[in-house]
Amino acid sequence: MSESRPAIPAELRRRVLVEAGHRCAIPTCRRHPVDIEHIDDWAAVREHRFENLIALCPTCHRRKGSGPDRIDRKSLRQYKTNLGVLNHRYSDTERRLIEVFANLLEKGKVAENGTIRLGVGSDLLLWYLIQDGYLESRYPNGVDVSTSTNQLFRFTPSGIAFLRRWMEARPLDT
Repeated sequence: MSESRPAIPAELRRRVLVEAGHRCAIPTCRRHPVDIEHIDDWAAVREHRFENLIALCPTCHRRKGSGPDRIDRKSLRQYKTNLGVLNHRYSDTERRLIEVFANLLEKGKVAENGTIRLGVGSDLLLWYLIQDGYLESRYPNGVDVSTSTNQLFRFTPSGIAFLRRWMEARPLDT
């Protein structure tokens, strides 16, 4: 590290890594290991601030810039903002469900109206997604609710729109 560019303080690095779950902040990537990158280049800002730092895998880090097939600063800022929304509103279980279902949806491995089977009581772990109208819960047809061990969940149309906004780095409204 050059003398004119001090190392990012350990606690600040930790905050950026925790925010992104120690994975790439790009929702369609999520690889690891990651680099801590300045959204606005170090040469321009000459300071390490949480708001200007983002976790990127080496591939996404190399793609930062402007032009075709590049990840521009506006997109990086939106990824950073969306991480904040997700991390402050939703539980770890909810964030994992968002990430897994969105990735399966993007790869065409699940239909938009696909169901997710989880144990009874999972609605408590997915409470905010349900409250926000992004996820709905039901029991399988013909199942005795009093003895069932499973619940079915499905993203609503507004939930699918939410997932698409997240994947495309558009603002998340909650």
